[in-house]
Amino acid sequence: MPLFTGVGVALVTLFREDGALDAPATADLAARLAGLGVRCVLVAGTTGEAAALTAEERDALVGAVRAAVPAEVPVLAGTGAPTGRQAAELTRRASAAGADAVLVLSPAGVPDPRPYYAAVVEAATGPLLAYHFPGASAPGIPVDLLPDLPVSGLKDSSGDAGRLLHEREVFAGDLYTGAASLVGMCGAIGAAGALVAAANVAPELCVAASRGDADAQVRLAAVDRGASADFPAGYKRAAAERFGTSVVTRVGS
Repeated sequence: MPLFTGVGVALVTLFREDGALDAPATADLAARLAGLGVRCVLVAGTTGEAAALTAEERDALVGAVRAAVPAEVPVLAGTGAPTGRQAAELTRRASAAGADAVLVLSPAGVPDPRPYYAAVVEAATGPLLAYHFPGASAPGIPVDLLPDLPVSGLKDSSGDAGRLLHEREVFAGDLYTGAASLVGMCGAIGAAGALVAAANVAPELCVAASRGDADAQVRLAAVDRGASADFPAGYKRAAAERFGTSVVTRVGS
């Protein structure tokens, strides 16, 4: 069985005015999104400003979100790092804090990430998803290496429709898109679903698009274009307009 099917949210991390982590508010937002149809919550991912979080803050986020969302909604923790040793330690901590699974970004400057994932899987106590996002950590994961990775799934945030189709052809694991523009396509090709930042803002549109609503997909893409123009602050502003949450980021602070 897939970790989840449908729409998951790449959750923003909320901070107080002084820049301190606000784990309770972040958990509250996660619970509200789950109530609107989100089927998985990713904490400490790229959208969650993971690079600006301490290990202790990551632990606090995982624990707070796991306690806040229904048991049937898995909590996925981002645990990618520059080295397999570092990613393995973050993976162990995430599992101890209550994460149901981990999402591991491929390391920058590494054309063959197989040894990296082999090191991380030793620390995983639940499902491990690889994360292809060359925009954040180039070069990403070559498609032809996917069948060799010791992972149960893949999140692809490249936004490349052709690559998504290629992955669907050669990869037997759970396949998720991280691109709001491809949510409907994922459903059409029988992929497991989507893990998108746009679900912080428009979870209902995400769910409708994943179920084949073409109009919802067009509207979702428009919402995402506006929110993603200033990453991650744009998503926080859009979420704040709807849910009254904090717009504070740690980018550049």
